[in-house]
Amino acid sequence: MLVSEGVLKWAINLYPPLFFQRIRVLKFDKGFTGASIKISKSILNTNYHDSIFGGTIFSAADPFYPVLFYQVLLRKGYQVKAWSRSSAIRFVKPGKTSLYFKAQITENDIADCEHFLNTTGKYRKSFPVEIFDENHKLCASLINEIYVRNLNFSDDKTGDIAVEEL
Repeated sequence: MLVSEGVLKWAINLYPPLFFQRIRVLKFDKGFTGASIKISKSILNTNYHDSIFGGTIFSAADPFYPVLFYQVLLRKGYQVKAWSRSSAIRFVKPGKTSLYFKAQITENDIADCEHFLNTTGKYRKSFPVEIFDENHKLCASLINEIYVRNLNFSDDKTGDIAVEEL
């Protein structure tokens, strides 16, 4: 669905799986080329050791690169599905304060994605995410691999199969 940066920020911030884990979008950059995210420490996401649950941190990083690519490509006229294909996280230190990170895509990332969507119908790329506490200390780093599929892509090799052959 085509929405503005402000409307999507509002919708995501009220989305229950993120809302109850206290994951908030602070800002979407103009044109959806970036997002600033905060994980607020609260009783709802704090473990026995008074730090933010690792699952909350992992969940926070999961959706934003696919959301950015989806919104950018939608504005360019593509019909796509975008999701996180895989992720790997490394916890560096406990999140004892609220945490912050930024998801950012460049014009080169967008151009590469468009090239692959137009030639193969799909795009995969891994993006690093570093999550910091309020003192700018690294708490977690992860790699988020995204997958984007062009729903209108037709491979000429398979597009002309006769009905009888199926």
